[in-house]
Amino acid sequence: MKLYDGGRAPNPRRVRVFLAEKGIEVPLVPIDMGALGHRSEEVASRNPLKRLPVLELDDGTVITESVAICRYFEELHPEPPLFGKGVLGKALVEMWQRRMELNFMFCVAQAFRHIHPAMKGWEVPQIPEWGEANKPRVLEFLALLDRELGARKFAAGDEYSIADITGLIGVDFMKPAKIVMPPEFTNVIRWHAALAARPSAQA
Repeated sequence: MKLYDGGRAPNPRRVRVFLAEKGIEVPLVPIDMGALGHRSEEVASRNPLKRLPVLELDDGTVITESVAICRYFEELHPEPPLFGKGVLGKALVEMWQRRMELNFMFCVAQAFRHIHPAMKGWEVPQIPEWGEANKPRVLEFLALLDRELGARKFAAGDEYSIADITGLIGVDFMKPAKIVMPPEFTNVIRWHAALAARPSAQA
């Protein structure tokens, strides 16, 4: 088993944080995304979408998409549970994971990909207006999240989950996307600080 990893990129980092929380070690194959290594035959032959991360099992089976890879490891190593516990708990984690992904992390990524000069060769055509249009969407979601976090410790309840991992990565990705965290979002700031203090955040 080996994990084709993209370094500081958000999705590969999600998987590394998840594995660190589980205490699982998987051999990494580092891919230099800055040098467009994800477009190489080494990656493209395993994932035609030319995206990372890519998990290759010992029998040659390939799993792509960060949450799918995390779910695979959740089934192999159910403790600690990062996709929720019980019928309701699992549904709430799924709900917040989807919210974090579609309403937050995606919007941060769109701002970054369509505004940052370094992404000009990646995002063709690069549409700065679309990047700017996503910035208010990020803040709108963070306002909602701030209200929700006033009543609980983590995104989906009282237990840390994959929804928090996605949220951590999303907040960290705001800096290169040039989106400033409003200081009045005190609950989000407290939550992010707690997530960033976990050893897994350094993975």
